[in-house]
Amino acid sequence: MSELRELILKNLQQEGHISGEILGKRLKISRTAVWKHIKELRKRGYQIEASRKSGYTFVKSTTLLLPEEIKLGLNTWNMGKQVVHFNEVSSTQDVAAELAIEGGAEGTLVIAEMQTRGRGRKGRNWASLSLGGIYFSLILRPKLIPPKVVQIPLIASVALTKAIAETARIQPKIKWPNDLYINTKKVGGILTEMNSEIDAVNYVILGIGLNVNMSASLFDEEISNLATSLIDECGVYISRAKLVQNFLSEFEQIYAKYLACGFGSVRDEWKAFNNTIGSQVRISDGAKDIEGKAVDIDNEGFLLVRKENGDICRIINGDISFSNLVL
Repeated sequence: MSELRELILKNLQQEGHISGEILGKRLKISRTAVWKHIKELRKRGYQIEASRKSGYTFVKSTTLLLPEEIKLGLNTWNMGKQVVHFNEVSSTQDVAAELAIEGGAEGTLVIAEMQTRGRGRKGRNWASLSLGGIYFSLILRPKLIPPKVVQIPLIASVALTKAIAETARIQPKIKWPNDLYINTKKVGGILTEMNSEIDAVNYVILGIGLNVNMSASLFDEEISNLATSLIDECGVYISRAKLVQNFLSEFEQIYAKYLACGFGSVRDEWKAFNNTIGSQVRISDGAKDIEGKAVDIDNEGFLLVRKENGDICRIINGDISFSNLVL
């Protein structure tokens, strides 16, 4: 969206109604130019009425996750200050990686209404229906050594959990290392992909998929039995733009603290929101399985699992399943 349209929208939302003449004078454009921008805003889903007496009246925002919806009122330093929006894209991860290679700034957000080839961890598919989910990728340029990047999904899960609680008034739980659950069903997932040298990170693409304003019953039967959505759990429509804003704000604060002080600075919050510690688990890394009780997470983000023989295993990655889940 052009800067002029963003300014027109901001004036309309702040004042409720305003004449085309006043808008034109404020922005130093003609009334005809104002009308053309209003017409474009309507095409983008904004409801704006017009009358000879009161001028233009703002009625309702678009339901799309357009850049102006995310940026308006966003209180961050750099997260989400640049937003690239698509109605449909193969994967926001791929687009964000291309932008990162081209020098895209840290905090650049790539967001889509629908993905045709959305993915989760280890290349798995992520169902990305154009029915009210949130699918986005964020460019990060942390000054970290590559092994530390596995901690970023952990801190992002804390930020996402807090953003959901603030927006939807429901408290999800974090399933180590990167999923969000409500009771026994998955509501969202987090993915990181990295480009690095031997001892330095060039960029990280943080991807998030979240089921918001669609019923999980619309997914394939295999998925619907395991998944849920915020609207299924809350029973009310959730502002996707507000949820994204809240995440960006929460994540920026946690990310800054993490970069300054390490994962130990976020560990207590992660533990407060998790559903993994205290549960009986089985973890597979593709080569072997480890079974036992998850007893803690350390300051490096390793999950500590006590096996039946009493040995403690430190695990940083793997697929986890529960034999009994602590709710």
